[in-house]
Amino acid sequence: MLPDFRLETYFSQWEFTARYHMCASDMESMSIKALLELAGQDPAGLGDLHLGYTETFGAPSLRKAIAATFDTVDEQHILTFAGAEEGIFVAMQVLLTDRDHAVVITPNYQAAETIPGSICEVTGVALRAEQNWALDLDAVRAALRPNTRLISINFPHNPTGKVIDHETYDELISIARERGIYIFSDEVYRLLERTDEVRLPPVADVYERGLSLNVMSKSYGLPGLRIGWIAAQDREVLARMERAKHYLSICNSGPSEYLAEIALGCADKILARNRKLIKDNLALFETFFEDYTALFDWQQPDGGCIAFPRYNGQEGVESFCQTLVEEAGVLLLPASVYRSALTDTPADRFRIGYGRANTPQCLLKLREFIEQRN
Repeated sequence: MLPDFRLETYFSQWEFTARYHMCASDMESMSIKALLELAGQDPAGLGDLHLGYTETFGAPSLRKAIAATFDTVDEQHILTFAGAEEGIFVAMQVLLTDRDHAVVITPNYQAAETIPGSICEVTGVALRAEQNWALDLDAVRAALRPNTRLISINFPHNPTGKVIDHETYDELISIARERGIYIFSDEVYRLLERTDEVRLPPVADVYERGLSLNVMSKSYGLPGLRIGWIAAQDREVLARMERAKHYLSICNSGPSEYLAEIALGCADKILARNRKLIKDNLALFETFFEDYTALFDWQQPDGGCIAFPRYNGQEGVESFCQTLVEEAGVLLLPASVYRSALTDTPADRFRIGYGRANTPQCLLKLREFIEQRN
């Protein structure tokens, strides 16, 4: 049985009651009207949409739009899902058996650890916090077993925003290729890197046993559509995942697929808006954290729209986050949400987001809370 999903349980309590949601993992969203106007689309198209079942693989036109975000794979190598979580669940159920072994990096989005852990033995490899969250390839090699079937990675990383360098990425693929190991790559924050130079290619483009997970929720800021996908060169694996999807959502929402295709058609505009929002908010973060260097250790992430700073207050990060949300209505995610059963994980950090338009107001409220306590 899968354990309680700590992050979602925490959000169930606070996400829609806290006035200042400051740990959101997605970009600022928009209305259907705003999306259609941005794309120059006639709203009548949505009104005329037939509300029948859609193809399990996803509408061909949507898959073609998704494939345009890759360099090598085409629409025949795309399988859509009702969000990214369904993709994670299906991929692990299809790729792993109780005779296999998997390697995952930590800290992590909990499903990346607990879903494979419910199927087979899993070994964690901790990112090196003292080395700016570097991935130790020697530790990866040491974790491998004769029956290792899968390595699970996530860059830009949740919650640190780390992007490993190209040399490390290429070497990781070489390690997997040598043993015929699948690489499952959570790429939901791809295209939100600070610079184009640090951006990694999708693993599905560069590795024959690579699976790239992405979604409309994060970089595009459209979580309400609940449209995700996995790209892979291995079409037999995609076919098996499609059959597994029959036991879950079966197919996606037709209106969601329609709107996702429209959004991908104007992706450049959406991403430009989101990157500017990130740039503006990070400038505010730099000023804020410079004012409180004794209380926080801050390092600007390589990508994404979340970070994982250290809290140095005497009461500890758990108490700080609890008091902050109860007294000031400012929601942060404490380190316990990212606790791993596989490795030690930092206990003095918190997740903070900088992808929302109300970030200036949230920072002001956080500053007021700190000043009132000092």
